[in-house]
Amino acid sequence: MNAQPRSQETPAQGAAARPAIIELAGVEKVYCSGGRRRARGVGFPALSGVDLAIGQGEMVAITGPSGSGKTTIINLIAGIDRPTAGTVTVNGSRLDQMTEEELAAWRGRTIGIVFQFFQLMPTLTATENVTLPLDLARLGPSRGRRARAGGHLAAVGLAEHGDRLPLELSGGEQQRVAIARAMACDPPVLLGDELTGNLDTGMARNMFGLLRALNGNGTTVVYVTHDQALAEMASRVVSVRDGLITGDTGGQS
Repeated sequence: MNAQPRSQETPAQGAAARPAIIELAGVEKVYCSGGRRRARGVGFPALSGVDLAIGQGEMVAITGPSGSGKTTIINLIAGIDRPTAGTVTVNGSRLDQMTEEELAAWRGRTIGIVFQFFQLMPTLTATENVTLPLDLARLGPSRGRRARAGGHLAAVGLAEHGDRLPLELSGGEQQRVAIARAMACDPPVLLGDELTGNLDTGMARNMFGLLRALNGNGTTVVYVTHDQALAEMASRVVSVRDGLITGDTGGQS
């Protein structure tokens, strides 16, 4: 029997084949200026009718020039911003319908965020920085949180650096602490916004190795980057320009 040729799956079809963990439908976002212009409803349109579905377990890069709307997409997925119109659903929850208090609790359970400038607490050790989200979420008994944080630091290769302050760590080490902190509560979704902007090429590639390992264990990873080479390390690349999705293609496996 002759084997049938395999069909070529588009990124959109690939996302549809998996349960969607992130869905933006008809999303618009307008940032209004203050004063009289705000009263007249005049503002800056950051997104214009964006539809985006990301399947559970995907690794997706969002690219585009500055001001294109890519960071706004990340902020909407994280519940940091609210859409002006449309719906945002993440892990089965409609973020646009939640109160700020509900969003804060939901975010602690569902989303890990890695920022470009690390945003570690300078007076806390690496272990204490990773323990912080566990304390805020009151996740598990307090005596076990430090051990759990130590496990996450070990997973990013920093088992021996738990007692160091951020200023005693290199840029790459601080970024790994930030990843460990983002994963402290074992969220199903990890978001990154230009998370390699302060790293050299070697450190950036090492960090993406960590992201791939997390993704291989089932975490959905979505990150913004200007670097096309780093974008192509994802399984899918979404291009954004002028508040619209202009491309959606597969990256390197």
